[in-house]
Amino acid sequence: MRFKKELDFVHLSKYFFIFSIVLTILGVLFLAIFGLNYSVDFKAGSNVDVSLSKNITSEQLQPALDALKLSHEPSITMGENRVNIRYDEVLDDTQSQALQAEITKLDDQASFEINTVDTEMAKELARNAIYSVLLASIGIIIYVSIRFEWRFALAAIVALLHDAFMVVSIFSIFRLEVDLTFIVAVLTIIGYSINDTIVIFDRIRENLRFGKQKSYEDLKALVNKSVAQTLMRSLYTAFTVFVAAFFLLVLGGESIKMFSLAMVIGLLFGAYSSIFIASPLWLLLKKRQKPSGKSAPAKA
Repeated sequence: MRFKKELDFVHLSKYFFIFSIVLTILGVLFLAIFGLNYSVDFKAGSNVDVSLSKNITSEQLQPALDALKLSHEPSITMGENRVNIRYDEVLDDTQSQALQAEITKLDDQASFEINTVDTEMAKELARNAIYSVLLASIGIIIYVSIRFEWRFALAAIVALLHDAFMVVSIFSIFRLEVDLTFIVAVLTIIGYSINDTIVIFDRIRENLRFGKQKSYEDLKALVNKSVAQTLMRSLYTAFTVFVAAFFLLVLGGESIKMFSLAMVIGLLFGAYSSIFIASPLWLLLKKRQKPSGKSAPAKA
């Protein structure tokens, strides 16, 4: 598929910049006011996963939960022959055994998996998740700076942080639950984002070597040409991964639902960030470069 010269990706990018800026502001506001809806993985509490031999209703289950006489009502997720109960407080052994005994009265073949996270462990998990994203970003900056130049590195890191923060913003705005699989999804999205960005940047660098760019318009035409040359490859890559993530979301189990949803959202944002965020940002940085006074081709 070939694109006409008049298709101006750099010009179109301003609309995507506006959209991303608006969503970023909304995300910051929601994070500041409401924060993220952390699962038990990131806050102290107990998660009780019950496998049943038959379906029971929430009305049948409620007396078993009331028997514990806890100060906070648990969050309940009902499924086919399965129920998940999340407590915002840590259950001790007596409470855990009492809960199991009450549910066993409803189904004597029920099996239980109880996971507990204390306060210190929750803080450590959240801290390590942030460190993981920061270390990944620093490593990418170093690699791209060595392989290309600092302008490419800065544009690439803005694009991948954009993708990651867009996912965080959506989860905050719609109060979607953030668990450990969400962090895995964000790190995976960063990997795919930088991959597509590097492909376009590599083509920009190649085109810079074989042409003389004397003005901003020359560089703008070069960026548009480079994006057009790599567009279908980027879209095919994003689409194939998107299809896999989408069917995981639709057909996968409850345990990977948030991972799949984060992947789907991140891939949608990543599909345009390399084209309409990273490349135009590099052009803006290159435009501000002081002229060397030579007529040699622009150097990446």
